[in-house]
Amino acid sequence: MFDNLWVEKYRPHQLSDIVLSDRNRVVFEKYSKEKSIPNLLFTGNAGIGKTSLAKILCKSVLECQYLYINASDENGIDTIRTKVNNFSRTKSFDGNLKCIILDETDGLSLDAQRALRNTMEEHSAITRFILTANYNHRIIPPLQSRCQSFDLTPPLKSSIARVYSILKQENVEMSQEETDKLKQFVSACYPDLRKCINEIQKNVIDNKLAIDNLIKVKDVFIENLYKIVMQGLAMKARKKVIENEHVFNGDYTELLRALFDYIYDHDNIKSEKKSEHMLIVSEHLYRSAFVVDPEINFFSCLLALK
Repeated sequence: MFDNLWVEKYRPHQLSDIVLSDRNRVVFEKYSKEKSIPNLLFTGNAGIGKTSLAKILCKSVLECQYLYINASDENGIDTIRTKVNNFSRTKSFDGNLKCIILDETDGLSLDAQRALRNTMEEHSAITRFILTANYNHRIIPPLQSRCQSFDLTPPLKSSIARVYSILKQENVEMSQEETDKLKQFVSACYPDLRKCINEIQKNVIDNKLAIDNLIKVKDVFIENLYKIVMQGLAMKARKKVIENEHVFNGDYTELLRALFDYIYDHDNIKSEKKSEHMLIVSEHLYRSAFVVDPEINFFSCLLALK
C-alpha cells in the first residue's frame, strides 16, 4: 500500500532497523533482552524516529497490548481522565505489561500533564508509558522525573549510511561526485531523516538522483527572499513564502535556520548588519518553540530585518 512512499516503505519495524547512537542502542537492547521497560520519554527533532521506536518497543520487544494517542490532537484533561485512565487501570488479557504511547506529549495542556503524573504512578504495576516530545522544556518536571529520558538524535554518519542503503535498494545510480553532494544534503537536513528521505525520493527520476536540485532550490529561494526583504518589500516576501511552502515543506523553523546560515555565510553583507540580522533571526528561531502560528513568527522576523 505504501510502496510508493519511501518513508513508509523503509520505516523500521525491528530494533535493529532503527538509526540510534551506540549508547542508546545498548540500553534498548538491554530492554529487549529483559522484555521490560520503565516509563520512557523520547525527545529530539521531528523525523528522527521517536514514534517508530515507541511502536517497535510495544510490538516487537514487549509484544504487548498498547494504546496510541496523538497528544497534540487529543490534548485536554478529558483524554487523560477517560482514554488513558480506562486503559491503564485494567490488566492485560495475558497478564503481561500494557503500554500507552503518548505521541507529541509537549502538546498536552498543563492540566492534562498534571493529571497524567498521578495516573503514571497509580497504575505503574501493570502499565508503562512512552512519551515523545519535540521540545523537552514543554514537559513539566514532575513528568520528566517519572521517566527515563532519551535524546534520540541519530549520529550523522549513521543517517548518511541509512540514506545510501535506501538508494541502493531502489537501484539509484550515482557518481562519486554525486555521492559527495548527497553527503552535503543529508548534513543540511540533519537530524530530520524523514524529511531527507522525502526530498530525495522527490528528486529521483528514472533511477537517477537530480542532486543539484536538492542543494540549490532552497538556497536560491532563501537568497531571493533575503534580497526582497532588503528592498523593503516584506509583504511581497510573505506572499512568496506562503506560495512556496513546498520548497521547505512548511517547516518554518528549518526556514529560519536556513536564513541564519545564509546571512552567516555571505561576505557581501556588511559586518554590522550581518551581526544585527543574525541576532534577529536567532531570536525568532528561539520563539518558534513557543508560538502558535510559525508563519506569523517568520513574517515578524522579515519585518524586523527590513
